[in-house]
Amino acid sequence: MDRTTDGSDGSDGTAGDGDERTAADGRRPPGAEDDAAARPSPRERRIAAWRAAPRVLARLGFLAPLGERLALLQAAGGVYDLDEDADIYGNGVVEALERRVAGLLGTEAAAFFPTGTMAQQVALRCWAGRTGGTAVALHPLSHPEVHEQNAFSQVSGLRPVRITNEPRLPTAEEVRDFGEPFGALMLELPLRDAGFVLPTWQELTEVVDAAREREAVVHIDGARLWECTEHFDRPLAEIADLADSVYVSFYKSLDAFGGAALAGPTGLIEEARAWRHRYGGNVFQQFPTALSALVGLERELPRLPEYVRHARVVAGALREGLEAGGLPWFRVHPEVPHTHDFQVWLPYDAEVVAEAAIGAAEETGAMLFAGYWDPKGPGLSFTEVHVRAAGLEWSAGDVRAAAEEFARRLLRG
Repeated sequence: MDRTTDGSDGSDGTAGDGDERTAADGRRPPGAEDDAAARPSPRERRIAAWRAAPRVLARLGFLAPLGERLALLQAAGGVYDLDEDADIYGNGVVEALERRVAGLLGTEAAAFFPTGTMAQQVALRCWAGRTGGTAVALHPLSHPEVHEQNAFSQVSGLRPVRITNEPRLPTAEEVRDFGEPFGALMLELPLRDAGFVLPTWQELTEVVDAAREREAVVHIDGARLWECTEHFDRPLAEIADLADSVYVSFYKSLDAFGGAALAGPTGLIEEARAWRHRYGGNVFQQFPTALSALVGLERELPRLPEYVRHARVVAGALREGLEAGGLPWFRVHPEVPHTHDFQVWLPYDAEVVAEAAIGAAEETGAMLFAGYWDPKGPGLSFTEVHVRAAGLEWSAGDVRAAAEEFARRLLRG
């Protein structure tokens, strides 16, 4: 399940989704099914609590009502001339967005894609044609391995090889000593499913050098690359310059309606456009998504370093509050977040902590944990914490108090 999309199957780590009223023979009494259908699902309760809570750490656009999402385009006139013709098959505003991305990343060119899944398949397929090797070295927790239903192998004829099982990016030594050849090394920055973790700048450059020694190309899965500048203390263009190609997303941090871009040398991008057409990605008109991406680059991109810095304040205060509330064990990971997202692990079943999070929000108006709780074994679950503009309104003391109250609520049961 891709927790970014909040569980497309409608599942949730929240208790109370079933109806307890059953007869001795297992049949429900008349009207029980109607009562169950009328009650909100766990996911609906959680989102309703998040929307209603005056205080949250992030107002994620993809969970907002449709009217609120459309209001984002009210700012479009400030980023593009709306008297221009609408795009047709990738011209106009889509080309303007591509030029903006190439400029930010310091690459020769960029191509818009409707999804990152398509963009990365195309990029690595193109590189395989150039290197002659279909093997792609990547982490087993990377997005193509976890969230794309084996698209690399099933659709694009690529062969993923797992370079390490450690919950971090591979080291230079692991790349250098890997026991079989590969044509491309894919690095997800940050590695989301390991806790949005990043290497140090030195570690990253050493990994890239090790790949070059093996004559492999380097592709960055930069779905969340926009927020990495604070950790690396480097501009986007310097980070992107390490790689032969880079993919970026427009909705994960920039709050756009969707979309992605592949950036790299002109020859690669021209070939990628041809494959984009073959994959069905050359959509007739995409101006709503392209405009929302330009708005995100204008409004959100400059604020991401501030969100990252405040996420570190929030993470520290969470630790202090959960400890003060008496929890015997918990984990904030990473202890000092590398981006504005991080994980919180608790020794409780997912439905228990989810119910506590919703109850706290409904009673106090403050929602620390608005995300899906993912079960990871008996009595163990984790959630992702996102800090955006709304989180800047929380002081460390506010977070500590809310975390302490949440911990006491869990202990009360």
